[in-house]
Amino acid sequence: MKLSGSYQINLEKQKVWEALNDAEILRKSIPGCESFIKSSDTEFTATAKNKIGPFNASFTGDIKLKEISPPNSYIIEGSGNSPVGFASGKAKVKLEDSEGGTKLSYDVEANVGGKIAQIGSRLIDMTAKKMADVFFSKFSELVSSQNVSNENEKNLEEKNKNQALKSKNNKISNNKILFYGSILVLLAIVGYLLT
Repeated sequence: MKLSGSYQINLEKQKVWEALNDAEILRKSIPGCESFIKSSDTEFTATAKNKIGPFNASFTGDIKLKEISPPNSYIIEGSGNSPVGFASGKAKVKLEDSEGGTKLSYDVEANVGGKIAQIGSRLIDMTAKKMADVFFSKFSELVSSQNVSNENEKNLEEKNKNQALKSKNNKISNNKILFYGSILVLLAIVGYLLT
């Protein structure tokens, strides 16, 4: 089975790359993912449960990243087993700067076997395409909301800094007024005493 596609993500390439290597974002993006454990910088173990045709398949598999070229591309290789069959494959993931963000494209080659292979390649292809759409839709949503959250944090920090600076300037200004006022009062007293 071969599958390819591309998605536009409205973030700079480096941020998309970082998110593609964030185990928590991947766990939340993978449809039916129950666990996603990072074993090393290039190896993960995942468990996901999905309905494929008449089967409720719970796959446990190993994922390896190869030919890593940050922040441009890598190859994901994986294999998984389930009581209803097995799956293995690899995907070439590529990031390119695009208008207002990043274009993420992928090419997948996968093999399935066991009972699950008996439901037909058309149904498997449709399910795989749907799962890819769900993954990238959720991934884009999470990455964009994380970016918005980070921007909000930066804005809040900047606002707090500005308020602190304004408060400091107000204190300095108040101290100057107090100082000059005290000098005026002192001069007035001295002037009164001299007359």
